[in-house]
Order: sequence, then structure tokens, then C-alpha cells
Amino acid sequence: MLLRRRRGARVAAAVAPGNRWLGLMLPSTGLHHVLASEHGAPLVLTSGNTSDEPIAYRDEDAFARLAGIADAFLTHDRPIHVRVDDSVARVVAGRPVPIRRSRGYVPHPLALPWAFPRHVLACGAELKSAVCVAKARHAFVSHHLGDLENYETFVSFTEAIAHLCRLFDIAPAVVAYDLHPEYLSTKHVLEMDGVDLVGVQHHHAHIASCLADNGEAGPVIGVAFDGTGYGADGTLWGGEILAADLEGFERLAHLDPVALPGGATAIREPWRMAAAYLDVALGPQLPELDVVLRNRERFGQVIAVARAGGVHAPLTSSAGRLFDAAAAILGVRDAVSYEGQAAIELEQLADPAHTGTYPVAVTEERPWRIQGADLVRAIVADLQAGVAAPVIAARFHGGVSDAIADCCERARAATGLGTVALSGGVFQNVLLTERTVGALQRRGLRVLTHNRVPPNDGGISLGQAVVAAARERSRPTAVSSRRTW
Repeated sequence: MLLRRRRGARVAAAVAPGNRWLGLMLPSTGLHHVLASEHGAPLVLTSGNTSDEPIAYRDEDAFARLAGIADAFLTHDRPIHVRVDDSVARVVAGRPVPIRRSRGYVPHPLALPWAFPRHVLACGAELKSAVCVAKARHAFVSHHLGDLENYETFVSFTEAIAHLCRLFDIAPAVVAYDLHPEYLSTKHVLEMDGVDLVGVQHHHAHIASCLADNGEAGPVIGVAFDGTGYGADGTLWGGEILAADLEGFERLAHLDPVALPGGATAIREPWRMAAAYLDVALGPQLPELDVVLRNRERFGQVIAVARAGGVHAPLTSSAGRLFDAAAAILGVRDAVSYEGQAAIELEQLADPAHTGTYPVAVTEERPWRIQGADLVRAIVADLQAGVAAPVIAARFHGGVSDAIADCCERARAATGLGTVALSGGVFQNVLLTERTVGALQRRGLRVLTHNRVPPNDGGISLGQAVVAAARERSRPTAVSSRRTW
């Protein structure tokens, strides 16, 4: 469980630096009890793997892969059958929410109110990979597999599919996948024979996952805020407000797209997103902000790349990249060592007691465009006025939550829908989620959040599975990915 760090806790500052939260677990086996009692103090634990690789769970593999990391190995005479990470959860808006659903939860079935006409396999996305198999009225989501960016994790991905199918006697007849053509999971599915394939748009899968998590079919106003997902128009989405049910969706609103200068490099170097947003918000005459001075040699070049667009700077409506830009401008972080680090540290910087906000304009033409550059202009104005960074970070979170609530209120007027489903990795942010839920409820809207599967991409496969089944149940009616309410 992620719990607030207590002042004076017997934990080194180097553990989760810059974070008000610690991940705590109780001893879960006899061996853990022995280690804890012998040591007489809390133990700091980490998983047995190098970064971006799956956990080593066979002795010989561990000896080879971890030789440069571990000083010694404690082995056991009972071999591990399946590698499983520890689960991670936190309380968000009064509900326990899994951040990583693995040990202790898997392979417990998720009971659903709808039947799967045929056996389904859903292969998830690229990051925080988890697969799902389903039959009758139950879905079985795998343990956390990691990011499908190397061969070792891909092997773990295929092993998990085979293990779940064997364990639950499932022979997939329908296979669902993400639309992104470069995902390893998608490429794997497109090479399969003898099955019916169903492509599911990334953010629709997020909202369907939240619906399934709550046992509801919709339609709802769906808010899917995350890092990146392949859009129905071939661009990079990530700050989406949809009208959606299990079968399809309509894009009602989104963050105004900005350039992603350097493509994936901008995800690893948030200062690039600061450059792109500052150029949109303030134009060529940039003030001498610290983020500009720190990256002076490359800042102008990156802005030129952003303006040129094309393959080196694709447009994105990503909410995650907006958080990255805000973090870099506030001096939180120019480069990250793990996915979402800048946004996580921006949340930790924010003063939770400050309730101020920044105004954000929304265009009138549908789909409405949320002007994220307004937030950047407000951040710069407050910085120049000497406002403390924790207050600015809090106002930024308030501005995002109010913009979401304003768009959802507008969506209710346009569609008649009164329930909002929140999904996507950005809603792992407790401060943002609680403020968004409060703002929506004050406007009389009903809110659904995650409880059984993660809001991040670890829950995508469940959404894909229920979308595939809903479309099959609706046959012979043709179902479009775009619906009208």
C-alpha cells in the first residue's frame, strides 16, 4: 500500500526521494517473518530484475542476470512456478485503487453482468502490460508483466497468455488488440490465424475498463487522461473526453494538440514539452525562465523542430505531456528515469491545502479543445510574480480538474448523459482525482472510478475484452468506433 510518510520515520531520505508516500507491505510468508524479526527494523525491498526487464524467478537466470547487482542470493528448495510482481494499491477519492494488480489479486476472476458469447483474449497495450482472457461471465486479468519493449518481457507476455488459457481451459476465438501498429502486442495479434480480430481504440478501452470495473454498460461521459494512445485519426491522443458505451464512442473534447518535439525523446526529457508549450503560450519572446536557461543551447533548436512538425514532432493531445511541461517549467525535472516521474514529483510538490486554480478556455466548435497553453501562461505569470512553486503546482492541478468538470458539464448538456467515468494513468494522481471528483459532484454529476483494475494501462486488456464481447453481442448490427449521442 502507498501510505503517507510519517515525520521521523526510520526510513532513509534516499528511499522514494521527493515523495510524501512510501510503499509498505506486511510480511506475507514465514520466511519474510524470519527476515523481519532477525533484522529488527523495516527492510527496504526491490524486485529481482534490472530496469525494464521481467523478474528473474529461476535460480540460474537470477545468478546470471543479477550477478552485477546482488551481493548474495537466498534460494529455496521449492521452485517458483510463475513470476509475479508485488501488487501496489493506494486510496483515491475514498476507494482502494490498484496501481499494479498482481500478487494477491491474480488470478482471481472479475465477475461481470454480461456474457462473453465466445472465449476472448485481449492483449493489452505496451506499457504496464497485462493480458486478459474471458469466458461465460468472468474475466481473468493477468499479473503485471512490465513494458513490452524488449524480448524478455515479450516472452513473459506469451507465457502469461498460455498459462491463463491452460489454467482456465480457454481457447480464444476472439482476440482484441490496441490500434497502435508498433506495439509488440498488436504485432503479435496480427500474426495470429484462426481467430476473429477486434481492434479497440486505446482511450475507448480505458473507459470500457472503468465501466466493467463498476459493472456498468454505459453510456457515460468518459474522461481518459494518460500519456499516449493511438487515436482513431492516426494521431497521438491522451487528453480525451468521450461519450462512450461498451460498443463505441464519440470524441467530444480533447486537450488542444501541441508538438511532441523529438517524438519519444520528449517523453524522456520533459523540458522539450516545456519548450513546445512555452512557444504556443508565449510565442518567440520567451522570458528568461530557469528551464530555458538550463537548456539554453538546445531550447531554440527544439522549438524550431516543434514548429516544423512532421515525423520529428507529431502532434499530441496528451495530458501526461502537459504535466511534464508544467513540471519542467517549475524546475521539478528536466529528464526522467522512469515513466511518469515528472508528473509524480509535480503532484508531490503541490501544496494539498491550497485550493486555488487557473482558468482554462475551451473552444466552441465540437470536438471542443481545452487550451492547455492557458495553464502554462498562468504558471509563468505566477513564477515571475514570485509565487511559491508548491502553490503554483496546486493551482495547476486545480485548473486541470476544473477544465475537466467544465467540459463534462458541457457534455451533459449536449448528450443528456449524467455519469462520468475517469480512467487513464493520470488519474493515479490522488490530488487531481480527488479534486476532479469533487468538482464533478458539485455540478451534480455521478462519478465512476476504478476499484478492481488499475486506471493505467494495466487495466486496458479488460476494457478491450468487454468491448469485443459487446460488439459480438450486438451482431448483426454493424458497430462503428464513432457513435452519436
